[in-house]
Amino acid sequence: MLTHPTLDQMQALGLAGMAAGYRQLAEQDNAAELSRDEWLGLMLDREAAMRADRRLTNRLAAAKLRFVDACIEDIDFASRRGLDRRNTLQLAQGVWLKAHENFIITGLTGTGKTWLACAFGRQAARLDHSVLYLRMPRLFEDLAMARLDGRFPRLIDKLARVQLLILDDWGTHTLNDQQRLDLLEIFEERYRRKSTLITAQLPVAKWHDMIGEPTIADAILDRIIHNSHRIVLEGDSMRKKKASRPLTDVENSETNIN
Repeated sequence: MLTHPTLDQMQALGLAGMAAGYRQLAEQDNAAELSRDEWLGLMLDREAAMRADRRLTNRLAAAKLRFVDACIEDIDFASRRGLDRRNTLQLAQGVWLKAHENFIITGLTGTGKTWLACAFGRQAARLDHSVLYLRMPRLFEDLAMARLDGRFPRLIDKLARVQLLILDDWGTHTLNDQQRLDLLEIFEERYRRKSTLITAQLPVAKWHDMIGEPTIADAILDRIIHNSHRIVLEGDSMRKKKASRPLTDVENSETNIN
């Protein structure tokens, strides 16, 4: 078998994983003992793994997660935040995503809502779902600008198509008439088709008043709440806990220098 022409052809066909697998196998002492089927199987495994890694990298880049390194494996279940390990790990399996259900995380500021949402966003990307993270103020800014420059239909289509839309900082301010209508349109397009993950300091029971107009509030919440999973985070701010830890020798020296 001619090594260089074979590798060149794999690269030309975009089979970088197979080419890497070929090189690795060719360097092994027992390469001659492997059958053609074993060579092909191992090379295909390498190609599949490389494509999966590339797809995950692209999905995470498109997701724009606030905490890019957040992941399910790093969740701190030891802190008393009302976070149930069994329920959390069950949600991490992603059945709710396949069923196009929603997910609501509420709790006081600093309890880790955004980080946990990003961990579930990363997990969704691992499960091969498209993800997009947006803070609510940024969402309304984008919608307002898109309406002015003619991109509004395309933006709504983008928000409707993404398989997991993460809306962070829900309910930080009351909504105006246009914002209410925009949210209704987004959730109408996504209802029972895609999943939405919402984080909020405001308890769910107060969302109706926050939205403002009763008829539209009923319509929006009907498309969010009734098919949603919920986690309510409790306890003190995680930021305070981190800030209150003793300084290390290095940190003390840096403080003295400053």
